[in-house]
Amino acid sequence: MNKPAYQPGSVQLLDIEIPEAGQLIALSEGIYWCQMPLPMALDHINLYVLEEEDGWCIVDTGMHLPDTVKLWEKIFAKYFQHKPVIRVIATHMHPDHIGNAGWLCEHWRCPLYMSEVEYFVSRSYTQKQSLAWQSEAFYREAGLGDDYIDYVQNRIGFSQIVSPMPAAYRRLIEGASIKIGSNDWSIVISRGHSFAHVCLHCEALGILIAGDQVLPKISPNVSVYASEPEGSPLSDWLASLQALKAIPANTLVLPAHNRAFYGLHERLDELTAHHEQQCQKLLHACQTPQKPIDLLQTLFGRKLGLGDMSLAVGECLAHLRLLLDRGDMQKNVHNGVAFYQSLKKADINMFENANEPRFTRV
Repeated sequence: MNKPAYQPGSVQLLDIEIPEAGQLIALSEGIYWCQMPLPMALDHINLYVLEEEDGWCIVDTGMHLPDTVKLWEKIFAKYFQHKPVIRVIATHMHPDHIGNAGWLCEHWRCPLYMSEVEYFVSRSYTQKQSLAWQSEAFYREAGLGDDYIDYVQNRIGFSQIVSPMPAAYRRLIEGASIKIGSNDWSIVISRGHSFAHVCLHCEALGILIAGDQVLPKISPNVSVYASEPEGSPLSDWLASLQALKAIPANTLVLPAHNRAFYGLHERLDELTAHHEQQCQKLLHACQTPQKPIDLLQTLFGRKLGLGDMSLAVGECLAHLRLLLDRGDMQKNVHNGVAFYQSLKKADINMFENANEPRFTRV
C-alpha cells in the first residue's frame, strides 16, 4: 500500500478500504489491520497483526464473545496455516482489548505482553464481586439513585466478556523496546484512559500503534473510578498527550477505533483543547452549586441511559477533579451527595463555538 505524504496542519484519515470481518488488510510491509465487532454504540475495534520471521504477533484481541471467537478461527484458517501466533500484546486491560488474550495465548501456547499494572488489574477484575460499599457510596455521592445501584448489581460483569487471563506474562516497560520481526518498537506508557496504557512506536517505519490513547474522531473516555475516588486521571492523560509530542509529527497513527491517520501533533492539540473546553463549560454551569449527575447534559449534550451512566459520571468527575486541583472549583458533601461550585468565571469564548461534545464507551 502506498501511504500518502503527511500534510501539516490537519488530521488526515488514511483512505483505505475497511477490512471485512475475518479479513486482514496490509497497512505496511508485515503490518496488517483487522476489525472485530463490538456490541455497543462504538461497534468495532481495530486490531493489528504483525508478521515475524517465525510467526505472528497480535496486538489487542476483541471481546471474548462467540462471534469474535469464530472470526479469529476464520483468520487462523486463512492466514496462520504456515506460521503460528508467537505472542499477543495487549495495550491495556479494557475488555475490547484483552477479551480474547487468555484464549489466544492458551490456543497457541504463546506469551502475553502487557504493562505490569494492566496485567494484574485485569486478573483482579475477572474475579466476580458484588458491589462494594465504597462503590455504592461513590455513585451516591455523584447523585445516582437506587435505580442505578440496582443496575450495577445486575449488569454483565468483566469476567463474562474476558476469557481467563494467562497465569504468566511478559512485562512491557516504559522506555524499553521490543523487537517484532526485523523492527524495534519503543514502548510508551500513557496514563489516564487506563492505568498504564501501552503504545508502540517504530521510528524506522514511522508508525505508532496508539490503542485508545489517541483516536482521530472521538476522545477516549477518561474517568474517575470508584476504586480511586480521589484520582485525577484527566491530569495524567493530558500530560501523556504532551509527552507523545516527542514522536515525529509525520508518524502514521494506528488507533483502536476509526481509521489510521496522519496528523498526530494536530490531533493531540485538538484533544487537549476539547477537554479544556469541557472544563470551561463546567465552570460556567457551576456558578451555583451542582451535583455531578446534573452536569451530564452540559458535557454530553444528550440524555443518557443507565448503560452510559458509569463512564459519563466518571468523565464528569475527572473534569471536576482537574478543576479542583487547579483551585478553580470547590466541593462540599451534604448527606452523602457532592455539590461543586466554581471559584472563578468561565472563559465563555472558549466553548461557545466548540464542537459538539464527543463521548464514547472506549
